[in-house]
Amino acid sequence: MRTTFALCLAAWLTWVPLRAAGQSPASNDQSDELKAALAVKGDPARGEALFEPCIGCHRKDASGRTSGAYPRLAGQHASVLIKQMLDFRGGQRDNPKMEPFISDHAGTPHQMADLAAYLQSLPVAAANGKGPGTALPRGRELYERDCADCHGAKGEGDARKFYPTVAAQHYRYLLREEQRIRDGDRRNANQDMVRVIKGYSQADLEAVADHMAQMPPLR
Repeated sequence: MRTTFALCLAAWLTWVPLRAAGQSPASNDQSDELKAALAVKGDPARGEALFEPCIGCHRKDASGRTSGAYPRLAGQHASVLIKQMLDFRGGQRDNPKMEPFISDHAGTPHQMADLAAYLQSLPVAAANGKGPGTALPRGRELYERDCADCHGAKGEGDARKFYPTVAAQHYRYLLREEQRIRDGDRRNANQDMVRVIKGYSQADLEAVADHMAQMPPLR
């Protein structure tokens, strides 16, 4: 159970704005659940208990893995975490392990709010997986031109609009998700972002991912 739980949680965060196209038939119910979960004041203590089975992969501090195999969850906006959970369960995101996990272990708005509140409350460790650092000027140029309006000048995201924090996320995780968005493999990707990076070369993807990974943690 511990391993399955952690493997499922690894898929939560793809650090993409979540105004998905092609909503499922359950989208109205999902919207109601989203409103309900966001209205709940999450209890970090209860959330910590829910997170306990995940530490084998995500680590006790929710810093993930510098290899990028598991994303950093600590410090992420609770609204983003909740929206991701609902996207999995509602069919906006594809992961055959994640949907039953949410239904069985975080199936209520209160549980989602508790788990998200705990993860958001965690301090962000300074160390993270970074890229080669060879094209940072290009990465900064692309980020400031194409990404900062949504993700913020410091990579802070926007909780109200469900834009995730990207600063100090693991390089290989960011790069993998960028590739999936560009290549059409992320069904819930924000269509504005799809259009922006559709023409990115592999070198462009690597540069902007490295720039985000090199951003200092926000707290």
